[in-house]
Amino acid sequence: MHILAFSFGFKDVIDILLVAFILYETYRLLRRTGAANLFWGILAFLIVWFLVSFVFQLDLTGALFDRIISVGAIALIVIFQEEIRMFFYRIGSRFSSWKLFVRNNPEEETASRQQILEITQACRHMASTKTGALIVIAGEDSLKDIVDTGELLDARVSARLIENIFFKNTPLHDGALVIRDGRMVAAACILPVSKNQNIPQHYGLRHRAALGIAEKTDTTTCIVVSEETGHISVTREGNIREVTADELFLVLHATPATGVSAN
Repeated sequence: MHILAFSFGFKDVIDILLVAFILYETYRLLRRTGAANLFWGILAFLIVWFLVSFVFQLDLTGALFDRIISVGAIALIVIFQEEIRMFFYRIGSRFSSWKLFVRNNPEEETASRQQILEITQACRHMASTKTGALIVIAGEDSLKDIVDTGELLDARVSARLIENIFFKNTPLHDGALVIRDGRMVAAACILPVSKNQNIPQHYGLRHRAALGIAEKTDTTTCIVVSEETGHISVTREGNIREVTADELFLVLHATPATGVSAN
């Protein structure tokens, strides 16, 4: 009778944690795009493949599964190339997040607070008049591809200017305003629209565009003012929630890398 010796060491712990991290991040990415069921289907297939090939060691069935895995891996890379790119982008942003722990000096904090006040004041007034607006506040990502689709501004953050941009029938009101590094860099920018099928039907195109850019980068915050209801919504990390103007100020003030700073 043979006794199976099983040793469990530090290397195995690291191995399990890495696999868990990869699975968790993959699930988060697919959930944002409304493809969470696909994730569970792929996971179930991998479990069956592991059981067939390594536990029960069924040679013929295992060989068939190996062929499917090799071809399927290439197909998944082609289908989910955007999600894979964002996966590695998220890993890179995690490593670069050390800058978030560097405390600003008092002058920078005062300027940042004033800029947040300007954004909040504009959104409060636009909400009261039901003026539709879409504001993108860049974080670690420069959003150059988004900025290039709009009209360059390079202006300081101003409540009056924000309201003027989104005033109905003005040339720049249809699109997104991008704020980066404490400056209003571009207006009338075109955002990618989320393809998530689980988005509530009452959300309009602005909300879907805000979710579309929020799905692509964790450090980007979007503010939406609904033209129909006057409600203010904030999107970040693929999620959206309605807030009051006072809550918006607290959200922006508490959010790292809000794209507002001293100049």
